[in-house]
Amino acid sequence: MKTSRRHFIRSSAIATIGAPMLLASCKQNTVQASLDKSIGNTVENKVDSEWFKISLAQWSLHKTFFADKLDHLDFAAKARSLDIGAIEYVNQFFKTKAEDTAYLDEMNKRAADNNVKQLLIMIDGEGGLGSIDNDERQEAVNKHHKWVRAAKHLGCHSIRVNAYGEGSAEDVGKAAVEGLAKLSEYAAQENINIIVENHGGHSSNGAWLANVMKQVGMDNCGTLPDFGNFCITRKKGSWDCKEWYDKYKGVREMMPYAKAVSAKANVFDDNGNESEIDFSQMLSIVKDHGYSGYVGIEYEGKDFSELDGIIATRDLLRKVRKSLS
Repeated sequence: MKTSRRHFIRSSAIATIGAPMLLASCKQNTVQASLDKSIGNTVENKVDSEWFKISLAQWSLHKTFFADKLDHLDFAAKARSLDIGAIEYVNQFFKTKAEDTAYLDEMNKRAADNNVKQLLIMIDGEGGLGSIDNDERQEAVNKHHKWVRAAKHLGCHSIRVNAYGEGSAEDVGKAAVEGLAKLSEYAAQENINIIVENHGGHSSNGAWLANVMKQVGMDNCGTLPDFGNFCITRKKGSWDCKEWYDKYKGVREMMPYAKAVSAKANVFDDNGNESEIDFSQMLSIVKDHGYSGYVGIEYEGKDFSELDGIIATRDLLRKVRKSLS
């Protein structure tokens, strides 16, 4: 992994709902229901019979957004221009708008106008749900409530959160179970899932995160396996990784609880394959666990422009999907 959202914000969150909850939520959301009926005109949207569909994570364009070269409200149109019919938001790009109903309504309108599904919101900067300090952990839970409500307003199925905390694996694990359970209880009332990404520290240990999920034991609490975020510890004063967790083992351990999947990509060879991650092996693991949802493009490389990197990742996903069908 060359770069990471953690370069900017240390803690985050995500969530996803189970299929029954999602269907109920979509029925209540007339904007999203209308959108679902209208989707189906492009190459990517004609693959409903395929075993997974492709979405675009907003972080793939983080340089563009941070440079104010693209407005958050234009993200859906940008995804559609790349023949991608589903998007995953990052809350950093509409940080103050979680409770702005008019703004959320405009997001719904832009998505509907471009026949794009809004899947989830990746939450950063609202505190670590694995903090071993009870007050800090409860504050983090409370800060995520508004994003649960925003996700429901947008017709999303989940928010992605971070099970971050400082301390031993055992202590942070216990705290994460408590924090995730409390937030998931709240989110269940809104038919929203809480999902945790391998995002550094203890969460990048697949066995640790799977154990946390097992102990939480709630249908609307799951994982978002990322193909590349498996650095457990970094070298002092550097972003260079000191301790890596086996990425294929980690994804395999997280998949039983997966409600979304993130296809991290950094470097491509001359044949269009990711040089550091075997997408065929990764997607075989995903398929073996019966997953049939969306796989999100998350390009973070430096060799290509963000747009070219997104296209390269999209085309690789399509190629491997066909080969494994």
